Amino acid sequence: MASYQAKLEELEALEAMVVAATVEDRDSTKAMAQEFGLAFPIAFGITDSDVEGLEPWWADDHHGHYPQPMEFLVIRGGTVFGSLYASGPIGRMDVNEVLVSIEGRERRRLEQQTS
Repeated sequence: MASYQAKLEELEALEAMVVAATVEDRDSTKAMAQEFGLAFPIAFGITDSDVEGLEPWWADDHHGHYPQPMEFLVIRGGTVFGSLYASGPIGRMDVNEVLVSIEGRERRRLEQQTS
């Protein structure tokens, strides 16, 4: 999430918004956000029922029962145009690739408007 914070101004310039969610409690989430200087919204206390429609990969280990990371790129109108489901701690959308994807999508959208 720190990489998204580092590129937040570039994302916002493209009218992109970063939103995160975690199963952690409010105090843990607040501490993590402060530690990493995160300035975007982070929902906390996410439950099984909150994410069941997203069909996440589930972990049951010494940390408990929790959904593995899921990432979505959502365009205007709420359509998902990119997603990533992880089955462990590896595999995240690189913020630079996200920027390239958004820039390309916006360029094509603007070209279609002028055609």
